[in-house]
Amino acid sequence: MNEQTDSRPSSPISGCADQSGAVHYGGQAVIEGVMMRGPDRVATAVRLPDGTIGVHTTDFVSLAKRSRFFRWPVVRGGFALIESLALGIKALNYSASVAMEATEPATRPKSDWRTSFALGATMVVAFAIGIFVFFYVPLVIAGRLGIENSVLFNLVDGVIRVVFFIAYIWGISLWKEMRRVFEYHGAEHRVIFAQEAGAPLTPDGARRFTTRHPRCGTSFLLIVMVVSILVFMLTGKPDNIGERLARILLVPVIAGLSYEVMKLSAKKSAQAWAKVVSAPGVWLQSITTKEPSDDQVEVAIAALSAVLAGKDDARQTPVDQGQA
Repeated sequence: MNEQTDSRPSSPISGCADQSGAVHYGGQAVIEGVMMRGPDRVATAVRLPDGTIGVHTTDFVSLAKRSRFFRWPVVRGGFALIESLALGIKALNYSASVAMEATEPATRPKSDWRTSFALGATMVVAFAIGIFVFFYVPLVIAGRLGIENSVLFNLVDGVIRVVFFIAYIWGISLWKEMRRVFEYHGAEHRVIFAQEAGAPLTPDGARRFTTRHPRCGTSFLLIVMVVSILVFMLTGKPDNIGERLARILLVPVIAGLSYEVMKLSAKKSAQAWAKVVSAPGVWLQSITTKEPSDDQVEVAIAALSAVLAGKDDARQTPVDQGQA
């Protein structure tokens, strides 16, 4: 089927090759579609209003391939996260523009650089709000509890952060439109599992696999929450606003460390400690992934097939339902 299949799980920030040369594929759910990423290209497949599948494929060279610096431990995780966010914004922009095709031409806004800028700005603002809510607000709440012991303070701060995160994930899962995205998220995982196992890339071939993948971004975010507790314990208890804000500067370091934890657990997935590390994230995917339909799995297959086949740059190709 393709020369790059591999039986090992994909990395948390996918689309790369490890030091042994093994290729890892992964992706992201978007509006009515799925983005898949490989080591040299990215493809976004979206279900079009007429029932066909549109596929947009571009070549991509990661920073890790451009410089050895971006392959250093801890450093690589932070920059890989930035790359993934950038690719996610582009994939969302494409899927949003396709979704607009369902509206009346007279009222449908044009998808141009303004749309891309607006979506990118929205993502940046959302990321800033997320940092504020998940890293600053818990600090304020913990500070109001009057805890003097620095270890206990950081433990309570971390528990509040995790509770906030789980509550947020659960809350957005109640949104009907987001449930559709979570269904495509499940389709993405099933197709990745099928590819890793060497199973046929068909709805039937993917159906026997679970929708919960241990190297999912949801698992990565949960590891970030836990690692942040350990890192912040080393910094002691912040006594003023300046020290609280200074903690935000540690977020890239925490992301890098979390990436290394995820990468190591992927390498040692058969060991008991690795299963313990991945278990909470897999459990959380009971919220962030939902049972996909065969139509949704077909879209995920179309995206991964485009990455494996190496289609031309920036090409949008309608695909009939039976051809995904």
